[in-house]
Order: sequence, then structure tokens, then C-alpha cells
Amino acid sequence: MTALPWPAARAWVPLYRTAGVAGLLFVLFGLTALALYFVDPPPVSGGEATLRFIADHTASYVAQQLLWLVPSLFGLVVFTALLVALLPASPSLAVLGFVVGAASWTALIAVPTTSVGSLSLVTLSSQYAAAADDGARSALAAAAEALVAENNTVTFGGVLTPLGVLLISLPMVRSGLPHWIGWLGIATGALGLAGEALRFAVTGLYAVYGPLLWIWFAAVGVALLRLPARTGAFSRGRP
Repeated sequence: MTALPWPAARAWVPLYRTAGVAGLLFVLFGLTALALYFVDPPPVSGGEATLRFIADHTASYVAQQLLWLVPSLFGLVVFTALLVALLPASPSLAVLGFVVGAASWTALIAVPTTSVGSLSLVTLSSQYAAAADDGARSALAAAAEALVAENNTVTFGGVLTPLGVLLISLPMVRSGLPHWIGWLGIATGALGLAGEALRFAVTGLYAVYGPLLWIWFAAVGVALLRLPARTGAFSRGRP
């Protein structure tokens, strides 16, 4: 019997398919969150204003936060599949890219804070609405102000995400995956790092980085779904 090439081994097919769907869901969730944001944008400053907004728009606000946070799980699955697929091309870069990327997605899951809000603010909003005196409301507004400030601060996970995309894309340019996706990932990661470094000086970089990241995830998702057919191992029915 002829052994299948490593990336196309039958044992990996469920992972590739799951990761391919996860990559597409990453984009779908992000686009849905962005649509909700444009329809019902939360305040970007002011603790009291934010708490009042959440009290009046709780369902929309919670939905937005979940739609921004849940894709971190999808990113973790995608990077796991890329680790497996890219190991034959460059074990060192594949492992390094996976470790950095997985760390970024894990950090985003562990700290439920996005650049446009936090689930912790929902709890503070409920407490603010139920507060019996101005002193309690002032204390809750101050706590909310701190969380809002954290949202507007460069985060560890935010820096690691584009770095992970850049590193995992380097071995892709000489792997069984389409090479153009690797070059797209390198450009996306580099732009994302510049966007984080110049977050407050050149805000327009994020307007380009965000869509590029979604395009990269969508392309990776489709490529992973098509990986077995791309190698030809399964279409020829080899064992």
C-alpha cells in the first residue's frame, strides 16, 4: 500500500473540514457583529453613558460582544489545522506560528474584552440600574470608565493576533496550500502589527487590516476544505 502524503492523511480530514467551516464562521460572525455595531453603536467613552446605553440596548450589546468573542474559538481551530498541514513545509515556523496564534486567541477568550466593549460592563449596567443612591452609581460609573479605558488600550492579544497570522503564513508560501494565501497572510500580519503600533496615530490602518484578516480567514477556510482534493490523494481513492 502507498502511504498518503502527510497533509492529506485520512486521519486529518475531519480536522481540515472542521477548521474550514470554522474559518468561514469566523468571517460570518465578524460581519454580523460589524452590522450590529453600525446599527446600534455603543459609546466609545464615558462610564455612565456606557452603562445607560447598555441598559437600554442590552440584547444588541450582548450579541455584539459574543459575536466578537466567539470567533476566537474558531481562530484556535483554524490555527490547529494549519499547524498540521504546514508541518512538512517548515516544522519550526509552523509550530512558532501556531504557538503565537493560539496564545492570541486564548488571551481573547480568557479576558472577555473587545475593542468595542466588554461583557463585564453588562453586569455593571445591571447593578447601576438597581443602585439606590448616587454614591453607588458613581462608584459603578468609575468602574465602567476603567473598563472602557481598557477597551481603548493596545492589548497583548491584539498584538499577538497579527503576529501569529504573519508567522503561520510564512511556511504557507511553500506548502500544499495556495501560495497566494500565504503572501496575503504575510501582508495582513505586517499591516496588523503596524496598526497596533500606530493605533492612535494612524487609525485608518485598522480599516484595511480588519477586512484583510477576514479575507485571509475565508481563503484559509476554503483551502482547508479543499486540501485533500488539492493533493489528489482522495480523489484517486488511494488507501
